[in-house]
Amino acid sequence: MTNLKIGDQAPDFQGVNQNGERIGLKDFAGKKLILYFYPKDNTPGCTAESCNLNDNYDAWLEKGFDVVGVSPDSEKSHQKFIEKFGFKFNLIADTEKEILEAFGVWGEKSMYGRKYMGVFRTTFVINEEGVIVEIFEKVQTKDHTNQIIEALKL
Repeated sequence: MTNLKIGDQAPDFQGVNQNGERIGLKDFAGKKLILYFYPKDNTPGCTAESCNLNDNYDAWLEKGFDVVGVSPDSEKSHQKFIEKFGFKFNLIADTEKEILEAFGVWGEKSMYGRKYMGVFRTTFVINEEGVIVEIFEKVQTKDHTNQIIEALKL
């Protein structure tokens, strides 16, 4: 679980998107950002969450937000995921888990008694100054947009 709190400065991250382009927090200076961390491309919960944010992407842009997803999947995996579902936003391939660790969303998980390292599904809403204004650790994958709107009272 993340050790970051609302009001903290977001870690200054930089990673590679699905096209091999470097993007980072500085690219969103002066903009609001929905930065969501998810375990794996093309899995049911991750697909539902990504599709929900994508279906509302134009509305997010109108409200002054951009959306970026981060997972430990490769650029190639992200390209296939984007092509399959038509996502309009960037996905960062954090194969070295540097961004995941900076945000405190990489750690030991347990399923059916088996322990393994993985991503804690978490969303951070970051304001124009790079400050975290909301954190979602219990993400409603199928209705994440409304979850964010209600929490931010948009």
